[in-house]
Amino acid sequence: MANTKSAIKRIRRISKQTAVNKARKIKYKIALKKMNALIENKKKTEALKFLPKLNSELMKIAKTGIIKKQNASRNVSRITKKISSL
Repeated sequence: MANTKSAIKRIRRISKQTAVNKARKIKYKIALKKMNALIENKKKTEALKFLPKLNSELMKIAKTGIIKKQNASRNVSRITKKISSL
């Protein structure tokens, strides 16, 4: 357990930030699942409309450091490839 006043404050701050990060991560995972569902159901037009939103979501998450930039880019690339193959 933290002994100093500053360490206690840091624990409080870290727990708040953890909650924010978890919420953001869940939001991006839901967006990925939605896109994968569109691709599975072969809804190309809807998937193309949703692609910029997904890209934006992934880049926001990468910017905040929840996932790495390369991970976000890789996801977008793979999804774009899947959409184009429909």
